[in-house]
Amino acid sequence: MVSVPARRSQVAFAPGRGLSQRRACTLVKVGRSALRYRSLRAEKDAPVLARMSELAAQYPRYGYRRVRIFLGRDGHQMSFGRAYRLWRAAKLQVPRKRPRKRVASGRPRPQAPTGANQVWSYDFVFDWCANGQKLKCLTVTDEWTKEGLAIEVDGRIRSARVIEVLSRLVSERGAPLNLRSDNGPEFVSRALLKWIVDQGIGTALIDPGKPWQNGATESLIGKFRDECLSLEWFRSRTEAKVVIESWRRHYNEVRPHSSLGYLTPAEFVAKIASQDAASRPATGRTAAVCGASALRPVASASRKGQAKHQPRAEFSS
Repeated sequence: MVSVPARRSQVAFAPGRGLSQRRACTLVKVGRSALRYRSLRAEKDAPVLARMSELAAQYPRYGYRRVRIFLGRDGHQMSFGRAYRLWRAAKLQVPRKRPRKRVASGRPRPQAPTGANQVWSYDFVFDWCANGQKLKCLTVTDEWTKEGLAIEVDGRIRSARVIEVLSRLVSERGAPLNLRSDNGPEFVSRALLKWIVDQGIGTALIDPGKPWQNGATESLIGKFRDECLSLEWFRSRTEAKVVIESWRRHYNEVRPHSSLGYLTPAEFVAKIASQDAASRPATGRTAAVCGASALRPVASASRKGQAKHQPRAEFSS
């Protein structure tokens, strides 16, 4: 079927061949009143396309779904269909990466979280500066809220540094129920395992050769590599620390996550907090006590009491 705009162009071509406009409209089945119609779609889409191009230049690895969320924050509300049409019209498609062969596994993830601050996962990422300095980045994430809790950057990070980072996070947010990691030497050292047992935290080491069991950290690392390390050119390790920390804050507070309903981790945490507040008693001394206990970090002494009912981590030889 030929579209109406195409048939209107045929009517404009017909008088040059000796046909009248009335006769041409009858032959191609176009109303004469439609000949002077001018679409306003281009004028309506112009500001959206301009803003979309700016966002695509600012975030070159974002697709139309995530850019649509940024447009909505700027007041350009639209459906996924319209965002996709404009995205293709502007030829802003992100180049596709070569798909990797994935291993199908129906086994559930061990110690899967059901709430915030239950399971933290951590791993290392490596990169290089322009001056030849090596970058070793320790990433820590909450598997439920998808928050990037910390990205520690240095040339060397041993088990003592890992303990220092985790101790700081525990003092700020309270201790998680479990820590998930691979079997790297920094994560199975005696010092780290002793600290974990002293804090009453469970361990969830993944099986060797199965990184998909640590999917939350692998997802964070993939985005970190794609949106930060692969786009930035660090002149020194000091510059890398500043840029990476800025990206982590952007990841938590600005970047929408599809797994969270296109909310940012900060918005998701605020939403959970508001739901918890609504479910608590609204008046009386009980409400005040419940609210205070919910906001108070879990003490290490209570964790030690819970550790009696949890299997102790086995030390590696």
